[in-house]
Amino acid sequence: MILKLSDNYICDNSLECEKNCYFVLTKSNEKFLADAKAKGAQIITPAKAYELAKIPKDLKIIGITGTNGKTTTATLISYILNRLNQKCLNLGTRGAFLLNKENIEQLAPKGLTTNQFLATLSLLKTASQRGCEYCVMEVSSHAIAQKRIQSLPFILKIFTNLSQDHLDFHKTFDEYARTKSDFFADDVMKLINADDVNIKYFKANSKLYSCQKEADFFIINSDLSKGIKAEISANNKIYHLSSQLQGRFNLYNILCAFGACVMLGFDGEKIIKAIADFDGVAGRMQIISSKPLVIVDFAHTPDGILKVLESLQGRDIIAVFGAGGDRDALKRPLMGEIAARYAKTLIITSDNPRSEEPNSIIAQIRAGINPNTKAQVFCEVDRKKAIKMALDFAKNDEIIVILGKGDEDYQEINGIKYHFSDSECVRELLAQMNA
Repeated sequence: MILKLSDNYICDNSLECEKNCYFVLTKSNEKFLADAKAKGAQIITPAKAYELAKIPKDLKIIGITGTNGKTTTATLISYILNRLNQKCLNLGTRGAFLLNKENIEQLAPKGLTTNQFLATLSLLKTASQRGCEYCVMEVSSHAIAQKRIQSLPFILKIFTNLSQDHLDFHKTFDEYARTKSDFFADDVMKLINADDVNIKYFKANSKLYSCQKEADFFIINSDLSKGIKAEISANNKIYHLSSQLQGRFNLYNILCAFGACVMLGFDGEKIIKAIADFDGVAGRMQIISSKPLVIVDFAHTPDGILKVLESLQGRDIIAVFGAGGDRDALKRPLMGEIAARYAKTLIITSDNPRSEEPNSIIAQIRAGINPNTKAQVFCEVDRKKAIKMALDFAKNDEIIVILGKGDEDYQEINGIKYHFSDSECVRELLAQMNA
């Protein structure tokens, strides 16, 4: 990665170093320090790189971390800010997007939830040159541990929730929680989910939001039967919320976004109006078909699956899901147990197996399901065939929920990414069935 300056450049790859260029030293590339020095590069810190990039001080950076809800919350905050005439950069799992009134421009494709430091710096520089006033970014636990966000001047840090994930990297849940908590150890303004006890944070400049109890921003009452209707209490005022989104987990996401925008100084009623027009994020509780009702969602953790399936109680559910390879294997049986608790029919299939044997992953998910479950359980390693099975089974007004990949457009198998989209697959199969 190279970031060009007026008379020099910054890089983070020693292979790109030349005499007198700048090499920004991070935890991710420190093993190449000797090579960069040997090529005559000037070694600089992330803070110095930020200074050299000349990012305006009035570019306000908001960071959001948590196991679930980051993408929807970040996208909603960006949407609200844009509706309130603030040009905004949105960085996260879906890529990088510049929002300017009716124009949404994608600056970078999907990649890491949080980019390496220099890639983020490059996007911030581009956005600031285009007159951007805000950056709303998702912050992963990997990025916190690897210090990819070091020296970024956040004005607001947000915590959504914490549940089991990424234990392949962090090894234990306690270490995962400690890493997330590190993000909130300073005196930067913070917005914290008061209903989640797994995070530690420095209390100064912190506000809380809750769907269960009184807080700085809290839900007085709610109706989730058709979309979301709720009353929010904030700053001794009551706000009447209406949203097209579904489920209690989205009530949390909306409340968080509302609180964040109020903390940034915007009018509560104008925020509420913007929320009412927000129609969601691709691959997050996305309705692909109404007859049969088919929903695609990114849920890929036990808690994520629980929240999605809980929100759909009252109708029979056909769930299609798997688990990613080369990732936290301990969560696989938990995902199976939770899915069997809520769904009438389970079709366990392949997700992104990466270097693992797909049938082995499926067996680990299957192992978590009680042998006496009332759910029908099927295993089909071919994801397209699994989705076809679900469509064939849906004869009596069932809801089909396809979990795990959301808006991803590939399936990674043995190092190769093959084109595959759950939503495209559903539409193609339905077209064939209705022909």
